[in-house]
Amino acid sequence: MNELLLPGISIDCIIFGFHTNQLKILLLRFKNTDFFALPGGFITKNENLEEATQRILKDRMGLLSDIYLEQFYVFGNKNRRPDDVLQKIFDAIEPPRELRKFLSERFISIRYYALIDFTKAIPTTDAISDRCDWWDLEEIPTLIFDHSEMVQKALATLRLTLEHSRVGLNLLPNTFTMNELQVLHETILGQKLVRSNFQRKILSTGRLERIEKRMTGAANKAPYLYRFNGTMAAD
Repeated sequence: MNELLLPGISIDCIIFGFHTNQLKILLLRFKNTDFFALPGGFITKNENLEEATQRILKDRMGLLSDIYLEQFYVFGNKNRRPDDVLQKIFDAIEPPRELRKFLSERFISIRYYALIDFTKAIPTTDAISDRCDWWDLEEIPTLIFDHSEMVQKALATLRLTLEHSRVGLNLLPNTFTMNELQVLHETILGQKLVRSNFQRKILSTGRLERIEKRMTGAANKAPYLYRFNGTMAAD
């Protein structure tokens, strides 16, 4: 199998989900270790880059479509994978000789962040991991190599593009209240927003449409439901 893979290049994914007002991130743990990492994989010689990324996400999450992906950075520091940590992983998972040789080479990592529907994903382990779980962003453990830096880069990119991207479209249900959308923005930004200012600003984008049907409750108290319009979905 190793001869089918492009040497020296890996793909790693920062997979975001949103549930119970918490921004989640998917992490795996290497077998027989306390080393946590971002999920990822490699590119075969007959795959396009995004085809490989979609395959990796399918294997990891069981998702076939509707995965929003953004390539946001390439990590290529020559010292990004300390030899002592890599050796401890090898000792724990005991990879075959050829795979050990392949993994020992210097790698540059192409990074994507993915926004997925938390309720549709099925986190799945593989041959070298014994856990694959969602973590609240504020509670993630120390990650190996430069993966913690990668999470921070992905989050910074998410914050910069929040108002003009499909973040809400991919992390919220089809219909939602204005308060739910505001909570999502506050969670990603890590700060409280003034309700009136947020509502005025988000409605001015023209990307939302209000549904006349309100949520269950007293007519004078139940909030309106909203959804992203076709313009947003096409971005």
